[in-house]
Amino acid sequence: QVQLVESGGGLVQPGGSLRLSCAASGISFNIYTMAWYRQAPGKQRELVAQITSGGTTNYADFVKGRFTISRDNAQNTVYLQMNSLKPEDTAVYYCNARTWITYWGQGTQVTVSS
Repeated sequence: QVQLVESGGGLVQPGGSLRLSCAASGISFNIYTMAWYRQAPGKQRELVAQITSGGTTNYADFVKGRFTISRDNAQNTVYLQMNSLKPEDTAVYYCNARTWITYWGQGTQVTVSS
């Protein structure tokens, strides 16, 4: 059974940092492109960052220079380090794993507010 389990969300003040983790099981993690998406209330789900099996990264313009995606193939885990958080980063963040098939995690809430 495939599972993607996100953790690390929470409430943080503007300018603060959070580190999200996504632990994968049931897949050959090292061959998957891993990504983080987010969905704010009333908005469509959008790509935040992705990292390929070879380690190539790609970021949405709105997080460039603030967020960093990384992966640990030995731990079957992908991370999203989020710095300089803004209120507009508030959303549910979802882990995504894809090759010829796509899997989603259940999401973790990130709230940026003073």
